Amino acid sequence: MNTDKPIQRSEYLKPLSREHHQGLLLCWKIKTGFSKGVALKRIKSYSDWFYKTHLIPHFETEEKYVFPVLVNDNKLIKQAIEEHRQLSKLFEDKSDTEASLKQIQTELEKHIRFEERTLFDQIQNTATPEQLTEFKLIHTEEKFIDNCRDEFWK
Repeated sequence: MNTDKPIQRSEYLKPLSREHHQGLLLCWKIKTGFSKGVALKRIKSYSDWFYKTHLIPHFETEEKYVFPVLVNDNKLIKQAIEEHRQLSKLFEDKSDTEASLKQIQTELEKHIRFEERTLFDQIQNTATPEQLTEFKLIHTEEKFIDNCRDEFWK
């Protein structure tokens, strides 16, 4: 697939894609924090806030309302759900903060690219007009409000 072309996303899925953008920004912030030698505790504090405030509800919305468009035994859905579980484990891991954060940065970016470039395209092409309308009713987009108490990435 040519990744240079902009993805044509259904209006009804755009709020989730904008949330993915914020997830990619988290990856960038983690990477920037490491490159600037920011204390792990500061990066971890922000990533924990992001996970609890944004990622958990995002994962729940996808799994409850969006993924069921495809059958549960669909290999792409299985992959996405497994990646959600693995990412949750990384965010919750307290044993090696540095390794977990580095892996979050890598795996979250890879996961978002997979959902945007592969999974959402299949869902968008499979969903009925009624299902797409239901997405809009269920998932109302809220303006992203960042946690700016410690902008370690600046």
